[in-house]
Amino acid sequence: MLFEAPPLDEIEREVLASIEDTRRRLRLRLHQPLRWTEPLRRLMTAENIRASNAIEGHRVSRQDALSIASGAEPLEATPVDRDALSGYRDAMNYILKLVEDRHFAYSGGVVRGIHYMMMKQAPTCHPGHYRPGPVYVHDGHRVIYEAPGNEHVPALVEELMGVLNNAEDSTPAIVRAGMAHLNFVMIHPFKDGNGRMSRALQTLVLGRESTLDPHFSSIETYLGRYTPAYYQVLGQVGGPDWNPRRDTRPWLRFILRAHHHQALSFDRQTDETDQLWDRIDQQRIEAGLDERNMGSLYNAAMGFQIRRSEHVEYADVSERVATSDLVRLVEAGFLEAVGDRRGRYYTASDRLQQLRLEIRSELPPIPDPFETAS
Repeated sequence: MLFEAPPLDEIEREVLASIEDTRRRLRLRLHQPLRWTEPLRRLMTAENIRASNAIEGHRVSRQDALSIASGAEPLEATPVDRDALSGYRDAMNYILKLVEDRHFAYSGGVVRGIHYMMMKQAPTCHPGHYRPGPVYVHDGHRVIYEAPGNEHVPALVEELMGVLNNAEDSTPAIVRAGMAHLNFVMIHPFKDGNGRMSRALQTLVLGRESTLDPHFSSIETYLGRYTPAYYQVLGQVGGPDWNPRRDTRPWLRFILRAHHHQALSFDRQTDETDQLWDRIDQQRIEAGLDERNMGSLYNAAMGFQIRRSEHVEYADVSERVATSDLVRLVEAGFLEAVGDRRGRYYTASDRLQQLRLEIRSELPPIPDPFETAS
């Protein structure tokens, strides 16, 4: 037996409809040939990787998260944090391939494979293998949850995979993904990495069933921002031990609230990105600079440092051309060089920063949909 979602009440259906309306609008917008979609996808990927690992105590800067997501060496992250984020990046890249696989089926083997990619840097955590014994979740002072015995793990995981493989299940994708998340983290099938795996599984389900690119539909950034509330509702619904008969409505509402917040936040971000990109592009044209520089200019305006190796990737040019591009961007007043020749990187000039400041406005906070629903 697994945790099951309660029947949606009227308010929950209303919130779900609001989320789907926002996503439908975003989907139509993102299907247009927008020049900034790929740079924004890179940033969202980095933020999702950063947020999910921060929940587990692996905290790195936005700059290092972007570097790791792009396959570059981070500037400040410790080896342990770098390995954790790199493993998560590899697992998520694999998940994005599974999203596109027409012959895909959920299975315990797929789950263990994802876990291996995610945790291969930590051999003591038995990457790719179910935990060999019991597991207890602590809050730093006491045991707050005892997972089901390890002898039950394979059967419980396969039961969950069977639910996800049920093509006749008409449960909304957001709810199916949220319940997969809850069940996986409560089963706690691995010695370590269960939180990251449950969030990755949720992203996989959303990607397989949702109407929006999984880069843009993940709620990991929300969970990273509201981690205490996330743990609180898991404790409330999960209880002190495995008991799938417990009321899951608090978790359902938390998940709907997270998706509502994420959808509206991303809607705002696409508006800002569209305006910022157009303003930078206009000034780039006036300065006589090639369009290939737009990725680096956008990232710099968003507060990231630009290294030559990153410009090579963004602009798809040789290192020699990248060096020439960056020199011209400095001369044109868009970037400022920092550091000596070997460790040099580039940041947004006051001119470029001002463009973003002019666009960013003081927006009201996103309301709780369950407080505003009729």
